Amino acid sequence: MPAWLSILLVMVIVGIALNPSSAEFSWFLRLRRPAWLTFERWIPLIWLAIYACFYGSALLTWRAGGGNGLMAGYLLLLVLVQSYTLVICKTRKLSSGTAIGLLGWLWGLVLAGAVQGGNHQAAQLLIPYLLWSPVGTLVTWQMQRINR
Repeated sequence: MPAWLSILLVMVIVGIALNPSSAEFSWFLRLRRPAWLTFERWIPLIWLAIYACFYGSALLTWRAGGGNGLMAGYLLLLVLVQSYTLVICKTRKLSSGTAIGLLGWLWGLVLAGAVQGGNHQAAQLLIPYLLWSPVGTLVTWQMQRINR
């Protein structure tokens, strides 16, 4: 199976496997958000762009000779990012999301550093996530305070 298809297939499988049920997600949607979060309707498109960057970064890394270790690093990042909402919905604790958001961002930094040596462009494709992740973590942290 070609690398481009393998990476895409893994991303889709992880995305499907780590999605909360409709009932679980409806609880999350009922939570109050910070007043400054006026762009929430754009968040799915932002994440779609970030996932496209993940895909491109992983593919470039693979083509540059990145081995299974780096691919495992991308998989771990994908699992952390995708499990954010699932863990919040399963535990009904926003603090879990804050922790996963921070952990994902830290792992993203590590991965970007590891990828940097093999392919500068692959590392640059992780920048949108590294910029957006703190925003999501901040939103979750503020949601904790207003949904007590």
